[in-house]
Amino acid sequence: MEQMHKPANPIRPWWREPMVWLVIGGPAVVVVAAIGTGIVAWRGADPLVLEVPAANAAPSSRALEPALTARNHAATPH
Repeated sequence: MEQMHKPANPIRPWWREPMVWLVIGGPAVVVVAAIGTGIVAWRGADPLVLEVPAANAAPSSRALEPALTARNHAATPH
């Protein structure tokens, strides 16, 4: 009996190639995620705050002390 030899690299349709789905699927997932993020941002947007905070809500100089110390420490050479 004669045996039929299969070709080493059979020709397959493009949709059966795994690399095609990686090339198409990666960007497609990113586009879907971006659209989903846009929808969430659009529907769940925080309302605009137009109120000016009261004068007594300003932080005291004691509250700013750690920030000033860090700023001065970063600005001075050693």
